[in-house]
Amino acid sequence: MITRDDVLAWLRNFRQVVGENKGYLTELDSAIGDADHGINMDRGFGAVMAKLDGVADKDISTILKTAGMTLVSTVGGAGGPLYGTFFMRAGAAVANKEELSAEDVLAALEAGLAGVQQRGKATTGEKTMVDALTPGCQAMRQAIDSGADLDQAIKAAADAAEQGMKDTIPMLATKGRASYLGERSIGHQDPGATSSYLLLRCAADTWQ
Repeated sequence: MITRDDVLAWLRNFRQVVGENKGYLTELDSAIGDADHGINMDRGFGAVMAKLDGVADKDISTILKTAGMTLVSTVGGAGGPLYGTFFMRAGAAVANKEELSAEDVLAALEAGLAGVQQRGKATTGEKTMVDALTPGCQAMRQAIDSGADLDQAIKAAADAAEQGMKDTIPMLATKGRASYLGERSIGHQDPGATSSYLLLRCAADTWQ
């Protein structure tokens, strides 16, 4: 089971991962976006860290929803609303829970993904974070259905999200700022898919 402390550790570790990859994410975004994804994510999760101590004794739903609301209010561009929606929906899916089973984690991720798709009007194949999150959720579902434990299931999710991230390179962007580039968006890895992959990989590394 994943405890409240495990969830807090995941968010804190992701803050560190975002900081370490800030330049990389911004570099990816400079090719097909506003060149601010890494900067925005770093600022947003810095703000989340400032709020976590105040909810560290609350249930997991409250922690995730607090992270989401903080991201919406502090991050510009598309990243804030999309990641904010992801965490708010994920939190709503695990209402009042003090610990999470593999099924609970998957339910949170799937709810977060659905929120992102609804907010961004995006589906797979459009060169967005959906292209990493969708295969991640699908792989986790298959792993759980096959009898995998939480460690194995979240690792399967991260591995599939990594492949999904790489699969955005040959895609033509049809959503967001990158879509303005048309054919020139082909050949570049999507920054949102990259940060989404890092989010799942961080969960796998934190919870193993």
